[in-house]
Amino acid sequence: MTLQLNGPRLPPAGGKADRLIVFVHGYGADGNDLIGLGRHWQALLPTAAFVSPNAPERCAMSPTGYQWFAITRMQPDEMLRGVERAAPLLNAFIDGELARLGLDASKLALVGFSQGTMMSLHVGLRRPVPPAAIVGFSGALPGPEKLPSEIVSRPPVLLVHGDADEMIPVQALHAAANGLGAAGVQVRWHISRGVGHGIAPDGLELAGRFLTDAFAGKLTAKPEGAPVGVRD
Repeated sequence: MTLQLNGPRLPPAGGKADRLIVFVHGYGADGNDLIGLGRHWQALLPTAAFVSPNAPERCAMSPTGYQWFAITRMQPDEMLRGVERAAPLLNAFIDGELARLGLDASKLALVGFSQGTMMSLHVGLRRPVPPAAIVGFSGALPGPEKLPSEIVSRPPVLLVHGDADEMIPVQALHAAANGLGAAGVQVRWHISRGVGHGIAPDGLELAGRFLTDAFAGKLTAKPEGAPVGVRD
């Protein structure tokens, strides 16, 4: 039997869902770790449906949580192999949720944290129909050297990182922004001062406004080869 993902869902605050935001949690967590962010954004996005699937594997380092892929050395080749292996499952889940809600694939946004940011960037930039946006908190871009030859979609991307992150250093944000910009992706980024491996109120607010603008079509894509975007 084919493995299928599942996790907590948050219906629209009002009316029928006309957009879908998929949260992709980090290593050792589960879908409940991020689904609460949807409640913060419901005033801005009242017709959005939110869903936060549990990753496919139990986490060896946190038996009550899940992982998209195992992490042993935090090496670039390991991260790339991991996202490539897990991507089909996440894509299948996304397609199923869009179909369940009767939504076009362009009505999708991905929001990832840490390992979930790696997954969101890898999957979102390779979907046949571009998502409306990708938001990545405290993560990294796996395989930037492969992206120019594999990229299919160029949705606007917001990267947010704490400058005191002890798990994934803030330099990963700059490397990701450069890699995305080299592939022609519109990138905005924000550094939360004094923040470790987590999501601070300033980043949460910026991300909510970014998603609102993206779904409203206010974030115009840059042409392929354009320079990296601006800091928020």
